[in-house]
Parts: sequence; C-alpha cells; structure tokens
Amino acid sequence: MENFDVLIIGAGISGIGSAYHLQDKCPGKTYAILESRDALGGTWDLFRYPGVRSDSDMYTLGFSFKPWCDDKSIALGDTILDYVREAATENNIVRHIRFGHRMQSADWDSNSQRWTVTAEHNGEAVQLSCTMLLMCSGYYNYDEPHAPQFAGQESFAGTLVHPQHWPTDLDYQGKRVIVIGSGAAAMTLVPAMAEQAEHVTMVQRSPTYVVSR
Repeated sequence: MENFDVLIIGAGISGIGSAYHLQDKCPGKTYAILESRDALGGTWDLFRYPGVRSDSDMYTLGFSFKPWCDDKSIALGDTILDYVREAATENNIVRHIRFGHRMQSADWDSNSQRWTVTAEHNGEAVQLSCTMLLMCSGYYNYDEPHAPQFAGQESFAGTLVHPQHWPTDLDYQGKRVIVIGSGAAAMTLVPAMAEQAEHVTMVQRSPTYVVSR
C-alpha cells in the first residue's frame, strides 16, 4: 500500500487548484490525485455539447495563481480546458495524477489517524493511505446524469440526447429541435444549435430571466 500525506480526488479545476496550493504552502507534503478518467480537466474535458461555456466569469472562477487573461470573461469550454491543462503542466502537477483510478471507498482508522482509500484501476482494487483526503470531484455523476422520464418517451421516433453524453457525430442541421429545461446547459445549447437547426424550441417549467452577456 502506498502512503501519502494527502490524496486529492478529481483532476478538474478544483483538484488542480488544491494541488497547487498544497505544493505552495506545504512543499514537504506528499500527495497524489486520483482521476477516474484518462484525462484531466473534469467537467471541461467531459462536456462537449455545442456552446458549452462557464456560468461564472473566469476572473473570479479562475486560479488566483494564474490570473485569467483572455478578453472573454464568460469563456468557452475548450478555452477553459486549455487553461486548466496549462496550470497543471506549468506547476508540475500532472506527474502526481493517477489516471484511470476510480475511488470506491474511504475508511478512517482512529488508531492510526489515517484514511485507507480503495480505488479501481484496470479492473483491479488498489489501496492507498493518507492523513488528509480532499474530495474535489464535484457533484456531477459523470456516468449516469439526471435524465427524467416522460410519458410516451419510449415511442418517440426521433433522437433523444443528453448534453452530458453528447455524440460527437450528431447531425442536427436542418432539424427541428426541442430543448427541455432552461438551466445553464440549455442557455448555452439553444443559441449554438439555432445556428444550424431549422427551429429550436425551449420548454421550461419555471420562468427564467435571461440577460445579455
């Protein structure tokens, strides 16, 4: 079993930021980042739907140690991904990331004052130990996003798509599209899809105020 001072779960924007501050404030501490996927970036590497962008301005969402310098404060997803990758590379954080390690459990031992973390890697269980465990994986379920069921959905002859699992080869040019919901994803999807689709309709349950960027 490998022993570390700190284990960070998730190599997204929170995990990379935590790793930087740990290196900076506690240079003598050992750490590793467990990332379930094969790439860093978290949300910004996973979400590839049209128009994906930040919900908050990057001057405040970005890292304090790497100020956001782009002209656009509400940035597109690929630009944010490049930014996170640069931060990890410039600060030698990538070498600490264990890609393909999906955390399964964490058990605290009061006697040793340490966590035993079990992760799955290539189908096998791997155990690591630490004194501090930082959960930086966010609140999304990357494998099973929230997908409400609608009456008659099984008989719908068209294409059903969830933004979290957006097909790279999806062709919606000239199609009539309905977007259900008016949250952050919908607000970015609608104007982006309207550029190619024949018609886009947003269906919302509760009124939403929309202001210009």
